[in-house]
Amino acid sequence: MKKLLASLAIGFSLFMSGAAVMAQGSDAKPEAAASAAVTPPAVAAAAAPAATAEAPATAASAPAPVPNKGDTAWMLVSTLLVILMTIPGLALFYGGLVRSKNMLSVLMQVFVTFSMIVVLWALYGYSLAFTEGNAFIGGFDRLFMKGTWDNVAGTFANAATFSKGVVIPEIVFAAFQATFAGITCCLIVGAFAERIKFSAVLLFTALWFTFSYAPIAHMVWFWMGPDAYTAASVVDEMNAKAGFIWQMGALDFAGGTVVHINAAVAGLVGAYMIGKRVGYGKEAMAPHSLTLTMVGSALLWVGWFGFNAGSALEANGFAALAFINTFFATAAAVLSWSVGEALHKGKASMLGAASGAVAGLVAITPAAGNVGIGGALFIGLLAGFACLWGVTGLKKMLGADDSLDVFGVHGVGGILGALLTGVFNSPALGGPSFVGDWVTATAVAPDAYTIAGQVWTQAKAVLITIVWSAVVSVVAYKIVDLVIGLRVSEEDEREGLDITSHGETAYGR
Repeated sequence: MKKLLASLAIGFSLFMSGAAVMAQGSDAKPEAAASAAVTPPAVAAAAAPAATAEAPATAASAPAPVPNKGDTAWMLVSTLLVILMTIPGLALFYGGLVRSKNMLSVLMQVFVTFSMIVVLWALYGYSLAFTEGNAFIGGFDRLFMKGTWDNVAGTFANAATFSKGVVIPEIVFAAFQATFAGITCCLIVGAFAERIKFSAVLLFTALWFTFSYAPIAHMVWFWMGPDAYTAASVVDEMNAKAGFIWQMGALDFAGGTVVHINAAVAGLVGAYMIGKRVGYGKEAMAPHSLTLTMVGSALLWVGWFGFNAGSALEANGFAALAFINTFFATAAAVLSWSVGEALHKGKASMLGAASGAVAGLVAITPAAGNVGIGGALFIGLLAGFACLWGVTGLKKMLGADDSLDVFGVHGVGGILGALLTGVFNSPALGGPSFVGDWVTATAVAPDAYTIAGQVWTQAKAVLITIVWSAVVSVVAYKIVDLVIGLRVSEEDEREGLDITSHGETAYGR
């Protein structure tokens, strides 16, 4: 316990010093909650999360918008659904895939990691991700969630949606985004399952969350919001305050880059740096309970509707589009993975069907509200085949012991979905395009949309995410290894982490 507390203290001190350096040069100004309007994600049709921005002076005399009860209720439900995705969804999905002697260790890693990230999000993560700072990191205006309640006016601060003058309570947006941060960090656990120290998981996650998740979320999703675009004369100024990847025009509806690619790269780096499990390739390491894995994947599918449809930030048509695209793409991926597995191995398996569902969910995430239904079906079908190759052919090529195929599914699926978003966002292929003029809130005309140009923008966003996450991960793993060590002893690994790390078993002895 002393080692664990010391490790967390070191991680927090590293955050404070590092975040201060990253925030240097920021022109962020403290905001009074009464005059604050929080902004939404990257591009209107490409709903991504919101950011805090000072209300334009020209709008000072206008009546403050009031949150719609339907939008607020929908976002609260969406937040609950994402929690369901993680605990119990992801925990059971991962838990069923490991050997029985490591079942509780995986449940603990997911449960406690999620809880820790939610706390860190409230302390500083939300502020670093969704307040004005520079192109790479936010500022400190929302440390400890300050400013979300106005004591003078006696009201909550609001967060913008994708429609001008439409808002939700900022605390609802902050809670929703906390679940994204939590599940992203938990996804990494699957790559090094069955051989890492519990304290190492927590310290690494704290470091990676601070220096990879928060900056990538800021770069992809922070902008000044639709109400900041009051006239053509302020467009360049408002664009310059947005996150680096947002300024590029990349589309990421619910986290293809921020969540899946980001986490997958961190997991793959961990698989290399921690090393292979004892007996890997020589001993049987089959999943101990495909029943639990199926239950977990089903909970992931249900919860993912909140993840994707909730990213519209409103109970409107784009939420409905994201909902149906998530539904159809996932079903298509289950079928294509099963067909591919039957052709490759002669039989379709329950593990394959469950993995196919996750592959479809991952691939449609960046595209959910950005493509038409036909595009979603195509993405789902291709994701099943692509991720099946990711966990078979690509995994052999990489040579890493990615225990639960985090990169093969989340990395391959996330990259595929991010790139195909640029294709099927095109109006010529049934997509909704994206807002090209936020002053009038009008979309790019069909004849002005270029698929090649948008795909190139998407590819640059993917490459930036891969490089950023890889660099941060290497440094973070090395720090953890030097401070407390990454891996349990061979004796502890053979006995199982349930007993050696937590002193209990999943099913009795």
